[in-house]
Amino acid sequence: MMFDFDAIDQRIAGFMRRWGGWALRTSLAVIFVWFGVLKPYGLSPAEELLKRTVAWMPFLTPDGWLAVIGWWEVAIGATFLFRKTIRLAIALLALQMAGTFIPLVMLPEVTFQPGRFPYAPTIEGQYIIKNLLIISAALVVGGTVRGRAPEGGAD
Repeated sequence: MMFDFDAIDQRIAGFMRRWGGWALRTSLAVIFVWFGVLKPYGLSPAEELLKRTVAWMPFLTPDGWLAVIGWWEVAIGATFLFRKTIRLAIALLALQMAGTFIPLVMLPEVTFQPGRFPYAPTIEGQYIIKNLLIISAALVVGGTVRGRAPEGGAD
């Protein structure tokens, strides 16, 4: 029995092309809503890191900023759910992401292993650095706002 591997490959690629964008948007939504909701209720494992990062900011206490950031993340997630609000999701995400990397600079004693800056992050540092993947995912999703993403592209 001969298998037509090219036909199988085309079907698999077609499935991924059809559902990949939706899966990526839904994943971003779930992550941001879930992690965001934890913050205002004091259930986030990132709470102390976040509070230390925003302690210098005016207008609110660190707990107040924690709530604002948490609900901001919920808004990011909710806006990723709908094609019509993807642009808003990416704008909210861009503002949020600008702040997520601050601890790498302001709190290197927390985000890097002692004496191993800048090449050996702690678990907190890894948590922050993984946001590069979220930014990349948002770029892919953002590339779909004017219609279907083109096939192919740079490898």
